[in-house]
Amino acid sequence: MSTFLFDNPKNGFEDALLPMMSLREVVMFPRSIVPLFVGREASIKAIENAVAAHDKKIFLVAQRAPETERPMPDDLFGIGTVSKILQMLRLPDGTIKVLFEGLYRARWEPQEDGGEFNADNVLVRVARLPDEDMAGAEADALIRATQEALEQYGRINKKLAPETILAINSIALPGKLADAVMPHLKVDYIKKQGVLEETSAVKRLEEAYGFLQGEIEISSLEKRIKSRVKQQMEKNQKEYYLNEQLKAINKEMGREDDPAAEAAEFEERLRAKNMPDEALEKVTREIKKLKQIPPSSAEYTVVRNYVEWILDLPWNVLQPTGLDLIQAEVILNEDHYGLDKPKQRILEYLAVQSLVKVLKGPILCLVGPPGVGKTSLAKSIARAMGREFVRLSLGGVRDEAEIRGHRRTYVGALPGKIIQSLKRVKYNNPVFCLDEVDKMSTDFRGDPSSALLEVLDPEQNLAFNDHYLDLDYDLSKVFFITTANALHTIPLPLQDRMEIIRIPGYLENEKMQIGRRFLLPKNLTQHGLKEDNLSISDNALLEIVRRYTREAGVRNLERELASICRKVARKLVEKKELARGFSVTKQNLHSYLGVTKFRHGEKEDKAQVGLCNGMAYTELGGEMLMVEAVIMPGSGKVEITGKLGEVMQESAKAAVSYLRSRSALFGLKPDFHKEIDIHIHVPEGAIPKDGPSAGITLATTLVSALLNMPVRNDLAMTGEITLRGRVLPIGGLREKLLAAHRGRIRTVIIPEENEKDLKEVPEAILKDLEIIRVEHMDQVLENALVCADPEKLFCGRAENAPHLSSTLMKEAYQPQTRH
Repeated sequence: MSTFLFDNPKNGFEDALLPMMSLREVVMFPRSIVPLFVGREASIKAIENAVAAHDKKIFLVAQRAPETERPMPDDLFGIGTVSKILQMLRLPDGTIKVLFEGLYRARWEPQEDGGEFNADNVLVRVARLPDEDMAGAEADALIRATQEALEQYGRINKKLAPETILAINSIALPGKLADAVMPHLKVDYIKKQGVLEETSAVKRLEEAYGFLQGEIEISSLEKRIKSRVKQQMEKNQKEYYLNEQLKAINKEMGREDDPAAEAAEFEERLRAKNMPDEALEKVTREIKKLKQIPPSSAEYTVVRNYVEWILDLPWNVLQPTGLDLIQAEVILNEDHYGLDKPKQRILEYLAVQSLVKVLKGPILCLVGPPGVGKTSLAKSIARAMGREFVRLSLGGVRDEAEIRGHRRTYVGALPGKIIQSLKRVKYNNPVFCLDEVDKMSTDFRGDPSSALLEVLDPEQNLAFNDHYLDLDYDLSKVFFITTANALHTIPLPLQDRMEIIRIPGYLENEKMQIGRRFLLPKNLTQHGLKEDNLSISDNALLEIVRRYTREAGVRNLERELASICRKVARKLVEKKELARGFSVTKQNLHSYLGVTKFRHGEKEDKAQVGLCNGMAYTELGGEMLMVEAVIMPGSGKVEITGKLGEVMQESAKAAVSYLRSRSALFGLKPDFHKEIDIHIHVPEGAIPKDGPSAGITLATTLVSALLNMPVRNDLAMTGEITLRGRVLPIGGLREKLLAAHRGRIRTVIIPEENEKDLKEVPEAILKDLEIIRVEHMDQVLENALVCADPEKLFCGRAENAPHLSSTLMKEAYQPQTRH
C-alpha cells in the first residue's frame, strides 16, 4: 500500500482510488449528461469495476491521440471529469451503451503501489479541482453576453431545444455556465480540453463565449448556404417539372426530340472537342441561340444542322501514321508494276516527312491515259502512308458550290465536297484524291477550277473558307493528289499549283507482267476459279495485248481476261468432273475471244509511193498514223480529208508551201501546182486527229507522190514543219516511240531538240530502234525516200528530174496498190 495520502494538503487530492476510462475525441464536462458506446475491453472492465466497487463512479479523461489503442499515462491529458454511471445497457454485439453524468473536474495520477501502469485495469488517484466562481461586474456582463449569444445560437441551431437553453440561462455562475455551454458546441476536442483545464472560471467562460460566437457565425453561414441550395433545388425541381411537361407536349405534337436535351448534348460534345478558338466561339454562340429558338421555327433546324456540322468535323484530329520507308516501297511495288517516277516522288516525300515531322501536304497531279492506274496509285499511296483514303470525282462538275459549299441563307445548304469528305473519314490528314480534274467545266454557276486554286495552294489552304461554315478550316495536313488525262484543259494557274507527274502508257512487256501478276489472279478469284483451272500462255497473252486491245492502260486487258474466265467457269459448271484444267494458247484464243479486233498499227509490207508512217499521241497513248497522198491532173486544188483538226490542216498547207518553195531543187516546174490536184488523206477517218507533229510526215508523203519515190516502210517520223523546212520539237515522244516499237518499226526520225526526251524512254525500246535526229526537212527526205542515187535527190536541174508533163506525169498518176 502506498504511503500517498489523499488528504495531504500539499497534494490537493481529496478522493479515493477510482477506475479510469480513456475517451477518444470526447471531453466530459461537469453537470453534463452524455451517452457513449463502449467497446474496448479495458473500458468495459473499468465500467464493470466502477459499478461493482466504486458506487458507479468512474474517472473519464480524453486521449491526446485518438488512434492509440492502449494508452499509457503520457498519452492522456492530466485533467478529466469524475462521472457517475446513470444507465448501462449491454448490446448483442458485445458493446455497452452507457449514460454518464459529469460530477466535477479532477486531476489524476497513477497509484504508487510499485507496479507498472496497467492499461487494461487502471485505478488512478484523483483530486477534485476547486471551482473559483466569483461574482462581479465583469463576470455578470460576461454571463449576460453568453446568455444572449446562446439564445441567438438556439434560434439558428434548431437541434438545441428551448428547454435546454432556458435551463442553461438559469445558471448564474461563470464556471458552471461555461461547463453547461461547451458540450453543446461543435468544437474540436482539443479546444474543449483547454476549457476544461482552465482554472479561472471567468477565463473559462470567456473561451466558451468565443467558441459560441464562432459557432453562431458558422451556423449563420451554414443556414444561408442551405437556403441557397434549397432555392436552387426548388428551381431545378421546377425546371425538371416544366421540362417533363414540355416533353409530353412535344410527344403529343409528334416531336420526339427534346430541344433542351439536344442543346445539352451539343454542349457536352463541345467540351470534348478540340477546335480552333474562332470555331469554338462561334459554335458556342450558335448553341446559345439554339436554346432561345422555338423548335417549330424554321431557323431552329438551320442552326441545329450548322452546329452538328461544326461538331462533326475533325478540326485537329490527326491520324497517327508510322512512317516505314522500306515497308512503303514494298506496298507500292506490290500494288503496281512499273511507274518508277511516281513511286520515287512518293518515297522522297515520306523520307522528308520522317525527318522534319511537320510538312505541308504536297499537291501531286498524276497525268496519263485512262487505265494506267492513276487512281489506284493514289490508294496505294494512302496505304503506304497508313492514312485514310478519300476520292472525289470532279468529272462534269460545273458548280463552284460543289467545292466551296452554299451559304446558309439557301434552303438545303450544305458544305462543299471537301468538307463533307473530311467529316466522313473523321481525320484531318487523309490522302485526298481529286479525280478527273481536267473534266470540270464552267457555266453561269461559277468556275469550280477557280475554287480549287485555294484548296490546292499549300500557302493558302491552311485557311480554307467554306461558304457554309464561314470559318477558316486548315487543309494543310491533307495530302492532295489530282488525276487527269490531259493538261491542256486544266487552267494554267491551277497547273502552276501542282507538281505534274506524267504516267505514260505501258509497254507490251509491262502489260504482260501486269496481266500475269495482277489481273489474272484477281479475275480467277472473282470468278471462283483456281490456278489449276486455267492457264494462259505468254503468246496468247501477247496476242490479247496486240490484237484484242488498243489502249495505253490495262482496263480492256482485264475485260478480256474476265471474258476468258467466264467461259471457263461455264465449262466447269457444265462438266462437273474435269480431269485437267483449261489451257489458252495463241492457236485457240479465238475460240474464247472471237476474231481479232484491231490491226495493231503495224507497218506496210513494202515501201510505197505516197504513203508514209507517222506517229500520234492520243489520250490512249501512242498510235501509228498512216498518211496518204495522190496526185491528179487538175487546177491546183488541195483536198485534205480524214477528220483533221485545224492545226493539222494548217500543217498540211505548210507542207505544200514548203514544196512549192523548193520546186526548183526537186526539179519541178515553178507552176507545177497549177496543173495538178493534191489529195491528202489520213486513214481511220472516223477518229478525230489534230496537232502539228505530223508536219514532216505530210511533207514526206507529198514529195514521195510528186517524185514517184517510195517511202521506207520500216521507218516512221514525227516533227513539226515550218515554211522554210525547219523541223521543230514535239511532245509525247515516249508514247510515240512505244507505238513505233509496237508496229515493228526499225527507224524513227525525230527533231534534234527532242534528244533530251530520249532519257524518258525505256532502254528496252531504244535498243530495238534506230533514232535519227534531224533539224531540216532535207535530212528527213534523205533518210526516208527510197532513191537509187541519193546524191541526185536534190539535183537542181530539170534533166535529173522529169517535168510534170513527161515521165513523172505518166508514172505518178498510176493508181497505187496498198498492201
